[in-house]
Amino acid sequence: MGICWGSPPADNPTPATTGQLSKATTGISQTTSSNTSSGSSNVSRNSRFSASSGDEACPNGQILPTPNSRIFTFAELKVATKNFRADTVLGEGGFGKVFRGWLDGKATSKNGSGSVIAVKKLNSESLQGFEEWQSEVHFLARLSHPNLVKLLGYCWEDKELLLVYEFMQKGSLENHLFGRGSSVQPLPWDIRLKIAIGAARGLAFLHTSEKQVIYRDFKASNILLDGSYTAKISDFGLAKLGPSASQSHVTTRVMGTYGYAAPEYVATGHLYVKSDVYGFGVVLVEILTSLRALDTNRPARERNLVDWVKPYLQDRRKLKSIMDSRLEGKYPSKAVFHIAQLALKCLAAEPKQRPSMKEVVESLERIQAANENPKEPRIRSTHPMTHRQGQKPLHHLSPLHPKQDGSHTYQNSPRIRPL
Repeated sequence: MGICWGSPPADNPTPATTGQLSKATTGISQTTSSNTSSGSSNVSRNSRFSASSGDEACPNGQILPTPNSRIFTFAELKVATKNFRADTVLGEGGFGKVFRGWLDGKATSKNGSGSVIAVKKLNSESLQGFEEWQSEVHFLARLSHPNLVKLLGYCWEDKELLLVYEFMQKGSLENHLFGRGSSVQPLPWDIRLKIAIGAARGLAFLHTSEKQVIYRDFKASNILLDGSYTAKISDFGLAKLGPSASQSHVTTRVMGTYGYAAPEYVATGHLYVKSDVYGFGVVLVEILTSLRALDTNRPARERNLVDWVKPYLQDRRKLKSIMDSRLEGKYPSKAVFHIAQLALKCLAAEPKQRPSMKEVVESLERIQAANENPKEPRIRSTHPMTHRQGQKPLHHLSPLHPKQDGSHTYQNSPRIRPL
């Protein structure tokens, strides 16, 4: 496409609280002035923003020739979130809190008028906040795909760093898989498969774009769902540009989330495109089991989900015993087994042995198509035989962080920090 990217964010930027953004961010936006202060009318005229990012016209995604994001003033976002009031909080993560807002600032307790947005506000005590904020702007302002969350704009005034996203009505995959309570209903099988395919398409787009992007922190809490359960990858704070054509990997500080990070990356700091594939395999297992990738409250041998369930994924009968009991056996066993086999390939110890995300998408789509168009049943023998369909799968319970609101999108999973 001939798109020229700005310099990628440095691993060790020198944060400033006022003045010009670093080269990493100014390389993608010509509209950022020295400090977006009170001149809101000038900000509005200079902003590149539209209600649509072009996803509808380009369903396979695109790298935008100019950043498609608006520069907000802090005053605008204070009004939009009712001064960041506690009852507008959607969730909280290492970066800070996420608030629901309305672009015109008008909202009632139940229904807001105008465009609903999600505003992520940096916690001043966040150690990685500036770097992650910078990376979000660098990548999401230029990437457009139906399975990537839309960055509508950003704000930087004095010490205030904020990001503005489209609002995702159904919250995170994490909350649907692990949340409990009357407000959280278990996902049926067809929705789980739809989510897996959508997330896989998002990753495949990143990996096959003109400049390969390694996401680096793929996990259930970073997969957000719109009103139709379309999966969109969010939180590009740790994303990195991939290796050059002459290299197999990039070397960087080890960062991510325990339980999802690929073993070769944790051990060496060598980050491959297929390191993301490992994380996707972990999420596939979570989709099957509704168990967290890492849970220190489980028995010692079961704390690391991948290490524990690998033998179960290889055997059809054992697989039933780890499936989410809330599915009540309502899933196509053949499709589930194929997905378990795909997860095992994604979780291969060596990056070269893992499939590409393009291959993963193709495999999942074949599984979905076969499930939607089942073959005619064969005529079976009338001899009596033992049926296993009625058996209840075993369910290994895991203590979960209590969440009452299905829209919460962040968890407190331990992040891997620089070694």
